Amino acid sequence: MDTQPSKKQAIVQREQQILKLSRKMVVESGYHGLSLDTLSSELGVSRGTIYNHFTCKEEILLALVIETMDRRREMFQHAAAFQGPPRVRIAAIGVAAEIFVRLYPDHFLVEQIVKSDSIWDKTSAERQSKMKICQVQCVGICGGIVRDGVAQGHLVLQEGATAEAVVFGLWSMAEGAYSIIATSDSMSDLGITEPFMAVRDNWHRMLDGYRWEPLACDFDYPTSMKGMAEELFPDEYRLIADSW
Repeated sequence: MDTQPSKKQAIVQREQQILKLSRKMVVESGYHGLSLDTLSSELGVSRGTIYNHFTCKEEILLALVIETMDRRREMFQHAAAFQGPPRVRIAAIGVAAEIFVRLYPDHFLVEQIVKSDSIWDKTSAERQSKMKICQVQCVGICGGIVRDGVAQGHLVLQEGATAEAVVFGLWSMAEGAYSIIATSDSMSDLGITEPFMAVRDNWHRMLDGYRWEPLACDFDYPTSMKGMAEELFPDEYRLIADSW
């Protein structure tokens, strides 16, 4: 039996090697630390081989963002299938989002770099589209849960309010906080000793403001979210259990 990887498998494996090393380089030295010459040297391949996968290093950066965004989308889909009332399911999304940022803090660093016009404009329309699709899908998953809450009478939106507006509020709050957590080393200096707990608390204060039932005073979300983390993402949770 031929045990050699197929040509297609070899291409995928090589691309994963490029991305893995590139992520390490960006985390350690930023955008300017990502060098195609260093990549080719450390991987033992020619620059031409790198170009077979990525036309420029900006394409590599965008591929790194897409790689982790795709993982986040998978986690959101898994969390959305949790059995319970819609607000409990949206709490499960919060669990997935927190575990994601704990395991992939470099995502926010690379994402901030990519959003620079000088980087974004050098990337292909195809990869840009993939990134946008991942983002739209994550928002869509959350929007579906909000609409379930409305349909089941657990959430009444005031005139002019939409499910998308609720999702945007949650998204902007969590994404902004997680970006700060992932890229700042001075949280304790700012008086924030438990930043993830603060995000969870603010998340539920916002949903209580919408009067989305069950309210936090009627449901033990902290205990429930810990149980969700253990049940939905057991392997990932074991890596962060001590700091949850």
